[in-house]
Amino acid sequence: MPEFIHLHNHSHYSLLDAISTIDGLVDATVENKMKALALTDHGVMYGIMEFYKKAKSKGVKPIVGCEVYVAQSGSRFDKGKKNVKSISEVEEMSVENSDGLTSSNINYAHLILLAKNETGYRNLLKLTSIGHTEGYYYKPRIDIEVLNQYSEGLIATSACAGGVISCYITRDDLKTAEKMTGVYKDIFGEDFYLEIQDHDIPAEKKVMIEMPKLAKKFGLKLIATNDVHYIKKEHAIAHNIYLHISAKQSAKAAKSYEPKDLLTNLRYGTDQIYFKSAKEMCDLFGEFPEAIRSTLEVTEKCNLELDTSKNFMPNYLIPEEDKKEAKTFDEYLEKLSFEGLEKIKNEFLTNKEIAVERLRYELAVIRKMDFSGYFLIVKDFIDYARSKGILVGPGRGSAAGSLVCYCIGITNVNPLEYDLLFERFLNPERVSMPDIDIDFQDDRRDEVIHYAKEKYGESSVAQIVTFNKLAPRGVLKDVGRVLNFPFQEINDLTKTIPILFGKVKKLSECMKEEPDFKKYFETGDAAQKTEKKKLYDYCLVLENLNKNSSIHASGVVIAPGDVTDYTPLSKVTGEDNVFCTQYDMNQLEDAGMIKIDFLGLKELKVIGRIFKLINEKYGKNLTEKDIPLDDPKTYELFSSGSTIGIFQFSKSKMRESLSKLKPKNINDLAAMNALYRPGPMKLIPDFIDKRNGKKPISYLHPTMENTLKETYGIIVYQEQVMQIARDVAGFSLAEADNMRKAMGKKIKEKMIQIKEKFVSGAMKNDVSKNPRQKYLT
Repeated sequence: MPEFIHLHNHSHYSLLDAISTIDGLVDATVENKMKALALTDHGVMYGIMEFYKKAKSKGVKPIVGCEVYVAQSGSRFDKGKKNVKSISEVEEMSVENSDGLTSSNINYAHLILLAKNETGYRNLLKLTSIGHTEGYYYKPRIDIEVLNQYSEGLIATSACAGGVISCYITRDDLKTAEKMTGVYKDIFGEDFYLEIQDHDIPAEKKVMIEMPKLAKKFGLKLIATNDVHYIKKEHAIAHNIYLHISAKQSAKAAKSYEPKDLLTNLRYGTDQIYFKSAKEMCDLFGEFPEAIRSTLEVTEKCNLELDTSKNFMPNYLIPEEDKKEAKTFDEYLEKLSFEGLEKIKNEFLTNKEIAVERLRYELAVIRKMDFSGYFLIVKDFIDYARSKGILVGPGRGSAAGSLVCYCIGITNVNPLEYDLLFERFLNPERVSMPDIDIDFQDDRRDEVIHYAKEKYGESSVAQIVTFNKLAPRGVLKDVGRVLNFPFQEINDLTKTIPILFGKVKKLSECMKEEPDFKKYFETGDAAQKTEKKKLYDYCLVLENLNKNSSIHASGVVIAPGDVTDYTPLSKVTGEDNVFCTQYDMNQLEDAGMIKIDFLGLKELKVIGRIFKLINEKYGKNLTEKDIPLDDPKTYELFSSGSTIGIFQFSKSKMRESLSKLKPKNINDLAAMNALYRPGPMKLIPDFIDKRNGKKPISYLHPTMENTLKETYGIIVYQEQVMQIARDVAGFSLAEADNMRKAMGKKIKEKMIQIKEKFVSGAMKNDVSKNPRQKYLT
């Protein structure tokens, strides 16, 4: 059986250039029985951590790489253009073509870099960051200088027909091609390979004639690749449409392409840039068997192992005056926690021992997970904000279940008073970074970020990338526009796609479940139906792919040194000298980075202004801590549904539900807030009827009454799921949290495992004898 490894592959992280997903690439590798795979997106490492983990999980050896852009006739700092008549011409050429020949006109060429080991990976982080922070000119360019500096641990291949050697061959400049081959051999030695491709493009034929000569002259090896941009050959047209989605390119295309041309005139000039089998590649390069063998050789050389469990904590400094009592983060956090507990001891007059025991338990878990520094950092930001009169929210999410957070002032919610569970925040059986969302008044949020940069260093703090995707409504509009469907017609079609709590129903689900959506594709004559079917089929291929990148609304990452030692940076589109991480929120955690959500809330700004007006008019000094939780007039306001502008309570359906519930205390409001989400929302009528005595309150088992009494027999909170697992099946709270997470993520395999233990534990507690045990299934 022939062997071959794909080492030149693009995913949809090559924005508006490739339509392969990470899952698609990895699955294709498994299906073709290939043992390894490389990811080499254009100028970025956006998808690397996702790729690394998913490849590992499927038994595929991940080869981490990037197709970088190299300035050809000077420094990365040079901004001059060659052979360009106008800026608009440059903008058109800045879009990739399969032969890469546009690069010769704007002074860059392509080079594939692959990491052999962790040193190579760290150097790749630096090189891709430098391309964005120093060399960006239509593309993120590096140069020979930085390649020399950061070449250790890297393998280089000469890329496509627009590559660092091929671009000269295609222009018949064989002298320079020979010269540059020598330059790259000097940098990479035997780790420089001369790449050949065959997508039935004329330029590549010239390269395949000259590359073997250069390989022989310089003692280098050829390597065969297929410039993968999509998984299946039949995706060529959908890919062509994807290339035309950007507004600028779409407008340009409209002048030179008829819709029918888009389906036949491929911008890349070939339909061969799909994931080919080993046999296809071996047959295609039958004259160059050594080029096939080189893919196996490179695979053997690349042995990168990343420790995705390691965390890199910022360099928090313990104040000098506290160093005598606390020399470590653990000691300092313990000191602050018990000092905080002493300040609020009046809240624990009846349960002081319970509070102390809970605090010691939490601190032990935090210490074991090595997260003390994280809590100190978050506390520092909050302390700074409050010292400057910046309003901070009382705390939200699972962090409210931490007594440590309450004692040191991160949250203003006593978890013992509301039966909030620490294990939902930090599970001692599942090490994952704490997630503390901090709300600041939105007009002063930037002050806190500026403080972070001052404290930890400008180069150690960065905002985080996020990706805007071709969601179901958006992909219909974009593809419809490219194919010249009437705007209003597509706009009306998108209105038939439901959105519930911000989540848009998938196109395939709409076709099955939404009659008005399905009807559109069944109306019209035969020709119209055919065109509509094409629209639908192309949209299915492109649905949920990345469209562009932007800055995350709240995420900030803080490193113990230069951010680029841990994550690459990218230029923010449309901004000068503004950069963000190339890894998104999820990937940053795998990279061991400490990320904090600095959320900006306009409601806090409004509250701040209200306090200012009241204090000035009445000579008071009121703060948010003085707001009572039992004011009858406030609940009258909620009961009337007059809550427009109140965070989490302003939606029309929520206001309607509030007017029916007639809330009388903070617990009623908390329950409504928790229920107003996909899924639980259907329980709101039952909750209201039971709350108001219109329906009887019942429990599936007596052991559940203590947990569900407050919510009238209805499971409202995730903490209640955990408490039921503890009371019914004897789970520890850590095990119960694992169950909660598996339920929330709908992890079927995990749920099957948990069910067996749950049923076994319930039977031991004689729960199975109760006739109402349907929840066991």
